Amino acid sequence: MSGTSEPSTSADVAEAFEPVAAVGAVEPLGVELLPTGHPGVDAGLDRLEALDGVPAEAHVAVYEDVHQRLADTLAALDQE
Repeated sequence: MSGTSEPSTSADVAEAFEPVAAVGAVEPLGVELLPTGHPGVDAGLDRLEALDGVPAEAHVAVYEDVHQRLADTLAALDQE
């Protein structure tokens, strides 16, 4: 087919399917987390900031912990 960008050789096909980054390579996101002024929320943000550069498999437990901390913080506000 003319006018298409389909690979024309086996080398082109292999190049088209090469991964962009090596599997397992971890790069920091570089997201700046600003303090909120609320100690409970800031503690949760600090926990998230510690994940920068850590493999994704390790994130779930921290996300669950931070979610619980934030839910507890909101519940405490309702009690005030």
